[in-house]
Amino acid sequence: MNKPIIPNPVFSEVLQHIQQARRKIFSQANTALIDLYWQIGLTISHKVQSEAWGKGVVTELAQYIAQNAPDIKGFSDKNLWRMKQFYETYQADEKLSALVRELPWSHNLAIFSRCKTQQERAFYLKLTIDEKYSVREIDRQISACLFERAMLDQPKLSTQLREFHPQISAAFKDNYVLEFLGLPETHSENDLQTALIQHMKDFILELGGDFIFMGEQFRLQVGNQDFYIDLLFYHRGLSALVAFELKIGKFSPEHMGQLSFYLEALDRDVKKPHENPSIGVLLCRDKDDEVVEYALSRNLSPTLIAQYQLQLPDKKLIQAKLHELLAQEREGDK
Repeated sequence: MNKPIIPNPVFSEVLQHIQQARRKIFSQANTALIDLYWQIGLTISHKVQSEAWGKGVVTELAQYIAQNAPDIKGFSDKNLWRMKQFYETYQADEKLSALVRELPWSHNLAIFSRCKTQQERAFYLKLTIDEKYSVREIDRQISACLFERAMLDQPKLSTQLREFHPQISAAFKDNYVLEFLGLPETHSENDLQTALIQHMKDFILELGGDFIFMGEQFRLQVGNQDFYIDLLFYHRGLSALVAFELKIGKFSPEHMGQLSFYLEALDRDVKKPHENPSIGVLLCRDKDDEVVEYALSRNLSPTLIAQYQLQLPDKKLIQAKLHELLAQEREGDK
C-alpha cells in the first residue's frame, strides 16, 4: 500500500506543467492531423476538377497507401472522399476553416457531414469548442435540432427577467427535448422528476454547460411551513440560482404564483449577496403562447415558461419551418 503523499506546492506546480504540456502536444498533433486531411482533400479536389479523377483513381490511391505503408490506418477510399468533402465544405470560408483546426477529426466529421448550411456548421463548431462536447454529445445536439430550435423559438421571458439579464435568451430554450428519459406519453410529475435525476448528465447537456445541479425537492422554510422546489440549479454565467418547477399538464397562469413565491424565498434566505436575483423556470408539457404572453406581461418575478417533449423533433419538418421563416424575413426586407 502506497504511503499518502503530503501536499506540496512544488509537486503541484510540476504536475501542472506536465498537464499543460500534454494538452499543448495534443493540440499541436490534432492541428497537424487536420492540416494533413485538408491538404489531401485539396489535392483530390483539384485532381478531380482538372484531371477527371474518379472513384477508381481514389480507390487506387487508397490501395497504394495501404500497400506501401501498411502501418498507416485511416486512409481508405471512403475516408479520402470525406477529406475531399471536408476541404470543399470549408475552403471558401476563412473563419470556419480556422475553427475546424480546433476540433478532432471525429467531431469535424459529425458536423460537416450532417449539417446542411454554413450557418448551421458555424453554430455547432462554436458550440462544440465552447462547451467542449464529446462526439456523442454534439451528435445528439444535431439530432435534437438545437440549431433550428434556437433560430425558431425564443424563450418566453418576463419583463423583469429581461431587465435583470439582458443576454439571458442565450441561456434558456423555449422547448426542451427530453427523449433520453424514455418516459411514456402518460406519466406523473414524480415520474418526470425521478427520470431527470437519473439522467442528470443528459439533462444538463440539454440545458447547457453553465448549469450546476444543486438538489431535488430543495427545502425552503418560510414561517412555520416547509416548501420544496422540484429542481434547483445554479447558472455560472448568470451568477444566479435557477428554480425549475415541473408540470405534466398545460401551462396555467395560476402556476406563476407558486414559482414567484419560491423565488422570493430563495432571494431572502438562500441567495448570496454577490449573486443576481434568482430565476424561475416553469417547465410544462404544453403551453399556449398567447396565454403565456398575457401571464408574463405584468409579472414582476424573473421567470420564464418553457415546455418539454419526449421525442426527438422531426428534422425535416423543423427545417421546413426554418426555411419558411427565413423566406418571410427575406421578403420583409425587400
